[in-house]
Amino acid sequence: MYNAEKTNRISKNLVLVFILLIGFRGLSQQEKDTTKLMNVRYGSKGIELQTKDNKFLFQLQSRLQFRFSTPYDTDPLTYDDYSQDAKTTFKINRARLKVGGHAFEPWLKYYWEYELSQSNLLDFRIMIEKWDWLSFKVGQWKTEFTRERFISSGEQQMVERSLINRPFTVDRELGVEVYGHLKGTGIADFNYWFAALTGTGRGSTSNDDNHLMYFGRAQWNFLGRFLDFEGCDLEFHEKPTPIIAFSAITNRSPYTRFSQAGGGSLDGFENGLPGQYRVNQWNLETAFMYRGFSWQSEWHTKEIIDKYNNNDMTVMKGYYVQAGYFFHNVFEWWPKHLEMAARHAAYRPDYSIRQNRQDESTLAFNWFFKGHKNKLTSEVSYFSFQDKTLPLEQGWRFRIQWDISL
Repeated sequence: MYNAEKTNRISKNLVLVFILLIGFRGLSQQEKDTTKLMNVRYGSKGIELQTKDNKFLFQLQSRLQFRFSTPYDTDPLTYDDYSQDAKTTFKINRARLKVGGHAFEPWLKYYWEYELSQSNLLDFRIMIEKWDWLSFKVGQWKTEFTRERFISSGEQQMVERSLINRPFTVDRELGVEVYGHLKGTGIADFNYWFAALTGTGRGSTSNDDNHLMYFGRAQWNFLGRFLDFEGCDLEFHEKPTPIIAFSAITNRSPYTRFSQAGGGSLDGFENGLPGQYRVNQWNLETAFMYRGFSWQSEWHTKEIIDKYNNNDMTVMKGYYVQAGYFFHNVFEWWPKHLEMAARHAAYRPDYSIRQNRQDESTLAFNWFFKGHKNKLTSEVSYFSFQDKTLPLEQGWRFRIQWDISL
């Protein structure tokens, strides 16, 4: 029954894509010369239709990820996961349809993104970006709380995000945001983001109580150069481009974690009630790119306060560090399109317990056929699980992924 329903959803999504493509074809076959009204081209965001006066822009793009993994695909979450039966997997990991552009004025922008394989509307938002220093956004999107999560899954440096993404990400929320770029002289160059959100995850149209989620991020571009949310130094920055950012979130809801599926629960915090958990999070972030070298790191702290049980508090901590380099800058024999990257991540679900730690170390290689639009990534990861009541468990994983945008 489940497979039949999933097949029906995928069929409906394919019909939607077919109708859109037929519409474009019909438009191009009209007797009236549309080139006098608009430009039709293939650009960085896929198929683009733009009116001559630039009042309207429509962009359509699709993206597919094909993944092979063994002996499992997802990160091990519990001690028992290390003893599970091996399941070599080949799957379509993501199948996305993206629509964006602007309407009426170049600074009135829109964007929505749909996951075809799961029938999920991921993003839908309107942005007013008339001024660099002051912009507005309303809708549903990934909050800018962490660089790792905010970077598109199609522009990552690894096959997937690190071990700490699950416990610390805020993911997609519905709300409003004000943001901007304060371009001062010298070191006085900053970006900021402030938002009020429902705090109940993707797809939720209402809050569970009278408490909203509040988010803020301040980013210091201390050499006067902005660094976008992207993995790998494909642009080959000719000048050192570093940033330091601090972000924080506070929320009260039944949930202690978020994902693409919406609000969820970390181990030990299941079946939360409305307003049960006050969650406070902080993240200190660094990133740097220069002449093919890239670096990024995050240091997280998370407090979970149980308002229904004497304000019992659990503190979680985690971090990752990640770096990559195009070694053709050093070795002539190294292929120009090949990047090597490494990452180490660690997570302590309860900081009060010393023997309570999970670790991940990953080595990855990227071959860029056409930048992030067409790339092949392979990686090998080593995991360890430490618990004071159980013997140390360790395990390896291999994954290879082809990511292509059309």
